[in-house]
Amino acid sequence: MVEDKTVEDEAVLDRGASFVKHVCDEQEVEGHHTVYIGVHVPKSYHRRRRHRRKSSHKERRDRAEHGTRGPISPAERIRFILGEEDDGPPPPQLFTELDELLSVDGQEMEWKETARWIKFEEKVEKGGERWSKPHVATLSLHSLMELKTCIEKGTIMLDLEASTLPQIVETIIDSQIETGQLKSDQKEKVMYTLLRKHRHQTKKSNLRSLADIGKSVSSASRLFSNQENGSPTTAHRNLTSNSLSDFSDKPEKDQLNNKFMKKLPRDAEASNVLVGEVDFLEAPFVAFVRLQQAVMLGSLTEVPVPTRFLFILLGPKGKAKSYHEIGRAIATLMSDEVFHDIAYKAKDRQDLLAGIEEFLDEVIVLPPGEWDPDIRIEPPKSLPSADKRKNMYSGQEAPQMNGDTPHDAGHGGGGGHAVGEELQRTKSLVLDIKRKLPFFASDFYDALHIQSLSAILFIYLGTVTNAITFGGLLGDATENMQGVLESFLGTALTGIVDNELDYLEFRLWIGLWSGVFCLVLVATDASFLVQYFTRFTEEGFSSLISFIFIYDAFKKMLKLAHQPD
Repeated sequence: MVEDKTVEDEAVLDRGASFVKHVCDEQEVEGHHTVYIGVHVPKSYHRRRRHRRKSSHKERRDRAEHGTRGPISPAERIRFILGEEDDGPPPPQLFTELDELLSVDGQEMEWKETARWIKFEEKVEKGGERWSKPHVATLSLHSLMELKTCIEKGTIMLDLEASTLPQIVETIIDSQIETGQLKSDQKEKVMYTLLRKHRHQTKKSNLRSLADIGKSVSSASRLFSNQENGSPTTAHRNLTSNSLSDFSDKPEKDQLNNKFMKKLPRDAEASNVLVGEVDFLEAPFVAFVRLQQAVMLGSLTEVPVPTRFLFILLGPKGKAKSYHEIGRAIATLMSDEVFHDIAYKAKDRQDLLAGIEEFLDEVIVLPPGEWDPDIRIEPPKSLPSADKRKNMYSGQEAPQMNGDTPHDAGHGGGGGHAVGEELQRTKSLVLDIKRKLPFFASDFYDALHIQSLSAILFIYLGTVTNAITFGGLLGDATENMQGVLESFLGTALTGIVDNELDYLEFRLWIGLWSGVFCLVLVATDASFLVQYFTRFTEEGFSSLISFIFIYDAFKKMLKLAHQPD
């Protein structure tokens, strides 16, 4: 393990207390009620670049910590973190995967993928044959409090320089041995367990349920029990060779051919969560790692994307469900937009704890017994933006407690609606052109898309059906002297004949006036006014026409019914 100050500056090792308390120790009240939380759903966004020079995150924090105000609060920490400005790209989107230590045939242990997150949670359905539909993650309040304890007492390594999973695992273990959190004779056992094979949803295996795990004995335990018959050197060599032979340091064929990659952007990174129970630990082994550079860690992840974050939780037997919920909690936090930014910018343990506090301030608790937690919440059609949560810490908006009604409830009541970036006023023609320039070419070649053809057919049929309907009514009124064809011809020629206008010149002037109006609207950035327009007039008129047509249809049916044979 590296001990010199220079390397420690590059890989911050925030070790916390000397011993990791059990996440379910004597402070846990047995028989507690499960309280589920509605989690804010994230939304992808584009962070604007700022080029003005401001004091750095560290400078501002040092002034606050050494000033007269005393220690900074979690809200101030988040303000410093989210207010840190740079000219680099925004943090990439994260693919989060939850792997659990499960037994195969009651003997071998391996890491099995049980859930994944991009924006929403997807679980492996019972039987392990398919994925569930994406749904909003619902967490128990107890699991979030246990996760907070894990971050408080566990090993925190930020900006760690490592390129392989064995190197990362060994660094974590050496750190915990140095601080007294782990016994030195348990190093090989932990390393053997963490380097076991990873089996993803694309592969099938005979995995037992969580309830059966406690009844099985891992192969690692049998191997460790045989150390008395051999020398420590032999045991060390056997453990290392067995672990490395199980874990693949290169992406496997199933990973490279995974169609799920199409849902991820090219710069996406991975966050891996590993939780499980073992019989050789008396206290939990907890670590949160952020790598300085995202690296490919072989077969660790379902999709071949580089890993940036690792969360590891190994604990004593009998708490598999608790470990599972803690893993879901950290995975859901990593998919949250605000905590996602905090995790990328955090400088120490306290920054991560402040991010958890902010998350807890925003969640909504549903009392137990008043809803069915087995019912999955479908993702909303329009995702709320996290900008409002960030603006509260940047001073742009006043903080609000849970349940408070926003002052700006939208336009015209009804809670309003989210306004996208394309409808926000830029107040500058140059900025407006820069914002729309990337879409200039697509405005033309998008017309070749099949959806454009569908829209053209829809408009055509919507226009033709009106002419046909009016033509039918006209035929009834004129005893079929005029019908549908006459209605088409009359509509086309009425303006020319009656008004004695030159059709082509008239169309030219219409085009010129439309072009002038468009230039004026673009030059004044008036397109943002579209957010105030509704389809009320059009829909009201359409409702009237529909009512008239339905009335005439029934009238004609009654007339035919009363006609003599």
